Amino acid sequence: MPCTFILSPQAHHPNNLHAFGFTKCQMLANADFRVAFVLVYLSKSPLFASILPSTFNSLLFLARATRMLTSAIFIGLAAAACATAHPTNPEAESRQQTGLATVYSSCKVKGDVALTFDDGPWVYLNQISDTLKAAGAVGTFFFNGNNYGCIYDAEDRKRVKYAYAQGHMIGSHTWAHKDLKTLTYDQIHDEMWRVEQALQRIIGVTPAFMRPPYGNYNNLVRQVASTRNQSLVIWDFDSGDSVGASVAESETRYNGVVSKHPETLLALNHETYNTTAHQVLPYAISKLQGAGYRLVSLATCLGLPAYHSIGTPATPDSTWKC
Repeated sequence: MPCTFILSPQAHHPNNLHAFGFTKCQMLANADFRVAFVLVYLSKSPLFASILPSTFNSLLFLARATRMLTSAIFIGLAAAACATAHPTNPEAESRQQTGLATVYSSCKVKGDVALTFDDGPWVYLNQISDTLKAAGAVGTFFFNGNNYGCIYDAEDRKRVKYAYAQGHMIGSHTWAHKDLKTLTYDQIHDEMWRVEQALQRIIGVTPAFMRPPYGNYNNLVRQVASTRNQSLVIWDFDSGDSVGASVAESETRYNGVVSKHPETLLALNHETYNTTAHQVLPYAISKLQGAGYRLVSLATCLGLPAYHSIGTPATPDSTWKC
């Protein structure tokens, strides 16, 4: 708890020394308390009472007269001691010592394209997975816990397992697709932790990458991600499906970027649109592969591991719910 320095005029009274529940910090900072504490306990000594009875009040008066000087010294010392022993905001102090997570917005391996899909697991996942696999491509799925559906529902669990079994990469898109910039430190942790736990339970992996919803993040989000040992992933190309782009518009966007032939591409798509799954994706795969690009997972195009750990899936129980 933070220290509060109470310079109470009643604190020096012998009958009130223990009545205020002073903390150590408050005792150090209160000149009257320090003086009274010493004098009262000395007054309990028979020797003190018999030899110096007439000097007690004089000593107390003198101590009070000099309290302003001693208080200035002791308050400074107390503040330093209390700040060390009882940080005003331990959470803030902890954050100050926490680094910022890396943010990736492009691939690093020349010739690689990472096709990524947000907001699932949803009904078009299997179609997207099959289309990628048939073309010899690997996709990356950033899953929510509770967005279009609950990740613990039987059908959604099957979809997550299907994508993973097909060799696609799985990442975190947070629990409920909230704008992380609007949340507190603990709320951001909760959004990240809950979907990580779900993926550990369902397929046994702990993802190394998180895509913040809407691509929104700040330093607080990066601090939390760093604490959780995750990197953030944005994109350098958007198919436009989530903002209402038609099939023709999305195809035009792919045409435009391929014509520029960048060394790499990190493409944003959403698995929650029928047109993305059945029309735009096949077209994009054809255009990109025709231009000589390798369609790989995000981890491959960055040259980094996809997961922090790979273990055994758990058995569903009553806690598996949204």
